[in-house]
Amino acid sequence: MLLPARDSRAFPSALDSADDAADLSRLEARLPLLLSMIAGMVDSTGFFTLGHVFTAHVTGNIVLAAGVAVDGGSFHWAQLLAIPVFMLALVTVWLVAQASRRHGPSLARLLLLVQFLLLVTLLIFSVITKASADPVGLLAGTAAMIAVSAMACQYALLRLAVPGAISTAVMTGNLANAVLSAMDLLTDRHPLLPHDSTPLNRSLGRLLGFLLWCVVAAAAASLAGDWAWSLPSALAAVAIAVR
Repeated sequence: MLLPARDSRAFPSALDSADDAADLSRLEARLPLLLSMIAGMVDSTGFFTLGHVFTAHVTGNIVLAAGVAVDGGSFHWAQLLAIPVFMLALVTVWLVAQASRRHGPSLARLLLLVQFLLLVTLLIFSVITKASADPVGLLAGTAAMIAVSAMACQYALLRLAVPGAISTAVMTGNLANAVLSAMDLLTDRHPLLPHDSTPLNRSLGRLLGFLLWCVVAAAAASLAGDWAWSLPSALAAVAIAVR
């Protein structure tokens, strides 16, 4: 028996929804590890080449600025400016997402592209101006703000497009989840974590990915200077290809 026409027209949207759900599930499984690696590199490269500014863990800049205020020492204005710039970048990304009318995987790809363009801009700017030559100068501060904007895009990407993923830049949550998940696995009593919590292997993967690529970035910054920004740019390009 032939199906009514209206039912057959409903199939494409249902299939599209199922495909989007499957695609989002794959992104939740594959993308956070890669983004953790990018965040580790951006944070470490920024810290070592741009006057000890945290570009991913932006609230850490408040601690650095407070330490200078109490104990003295050289003050880098970019450490405080990073907070409002991060907020402004989040607002801008939200406006881009709103204007695009995209959601889920489609929005994730758009914001991954935005992050990639920001990191490429950062690479070109740093190499041309040799921003790291004066880590507390205007050029270094400008480069740091571009890096902060790229990380704001990454934070917004996860919150707006891949809400099931936990932080890829601040590792405290991943460390806590890894330890608590390990305790649940070792106990012979009823586990305390909810069944839908982040699995141990994912938390450990993000934590180790972040830490390992922090070390790689520190070595690259020491050997290659401003060209070290080419590594997170390359990883951001890879992230766009994730399906």
